[in-house]
Amino acid sequence: MGDVYLTKKGYEKLSEELEYLKNVRRREISKAIGLAREHGDLSENAEYDAAKDAQGYNEKKISELEEKLSQVRIIEDQDIPHGEVLIGATVKLKDLDNGEELEYTLVSEEESDYEQNKIAITSPIGMGLLSHKENEEVDIKVPAGILRYKILKISRE
Repeated sequence: MGDVYLTKKGYEKLSEELEYLKNVRRREISKAIGLAREHGDLSENAEYDAAKDAQGYNEKKISELEEKLSQVRIIEDQDIPHGEVLIGATVKLKDLDNGEELEYTLVSEEESDYEQNKIAITSPIGMGLLSHKENEEVDIKVPAGILRYKILKISRE
């Protein structure tokens, strides 16, 4: 795994998730395993099997987060040019086909959240917008066809 680029907020979110999994979720699973053991024969104990599966998943997730966090490079706004679409930029677009205005923030895959309009720079739209400037028109090929946008504004939070 190479460098993982995150905003400061993204780094804090992953760190909080890791702390939760290590300090809260581990205890919850350990209690569930203990309760399931009290029910007797472990060979036919579905609760025990489910708790052990949850433990395995939790430990795997902890390992993955620790790996990611060890590779993080925090994106510093002052080091990124403001005049073009790059990671961390919020881009206001006009759909040239229907006139609708949209706004996306370009982030790493780890921070992407479509409901919050945070799209990964590796997504088709993210890749299509990269390195373009305000007032440029872009055609972006997506699985459903071609999206045509005009870049109205580029800003940084």
